[in-house]
Amino acid sequence: MQIVVMTRVLAAAALMLLAAEKASAEVGNESGLYVGGGVGQFNLEIDGLDGVDEAIDGLDADDTAWKAFVGWRLNRYLSLEAAYVDFGGPEDDFTATGSSGDYRVELSGFAPYVVVTAPLGPVEVSGRLGYYFYDVETRADFDDITQDVFTSDDSGEDLVYGVGVGLTLFERLNARLEYEIVDLEGADDANAFWLSGSWRF
Repeated sequence: MQIVVMTRVLAAAALMLLAAEKASAEVGNESGLYVGGGVGQFNLEIDGLDGVDEAIDGLDADDTAWKAFVGWRLNRYLSLEAAYVDFGGPEDDFTATGSSGDYRVELSGFAPYVVVTAPLGPVEVSGRLGYYFYDVETRADFDDITQDVFTSDDSGEDLVYGVGVGLTLFERLNARLEYEIVDLEGADDANAFWLSGSWRF
C-alpha cells in the first residue's frame, strides 16, 4: 500500500515539475535582446563627510532614482546587462556650532551586470552582481555664508549587487521589484528599491 502511495506521490510531483517547466518555457523568449527602465528610491547614510566640516556629522537621506538598461538573455537563467543609473541627489539639513545649512550628494554612472534568474512559471526570482562606475558631487552650503563653503567632484567604482522578483506579462513584458546594495566607499549604507520594466524582443 505504501509503495502505491509513494508511486502516486512521485508521479504527481513529476507531473507538477513538467507543468512548471512547460509554463516557464511558454513565458517570453528564452534568449535575446531586452531593453527597459526603472524608477526607485535611493537611500544613503554617511556618518562623516570628509573635508566638509568636523562639526557636520553626516548625511542620512533619500531621493528618487532612475535607470535605463539594455541586456541580452543568453538563456532563461543567465543574462548580461548594462545600465545607466542616476541615484539622484539625497540632501539633508545640518546644524553645526553657531551655524546651519544643507548638504547634497549627487551620484550617477554606468554599471555592467551579470543577472542570474530562476524561472518559476510566469514568476522569476533573480540575483545580480555588477560594478558601478560613477561620478559623485558633494556640496555643502551654510545659511549665513553667501557662497558655497565646500564643493567636491570625484569619481569612483564600487561593487553593486541585489535580488529581485519579477512577473512576465503578454510573453514579453517583464515587471520586476528589486532591492540593490551599492558598496560605496566612504558610505555606511547605500541601497535602492526599484520598480522596473523591460521588453523582451
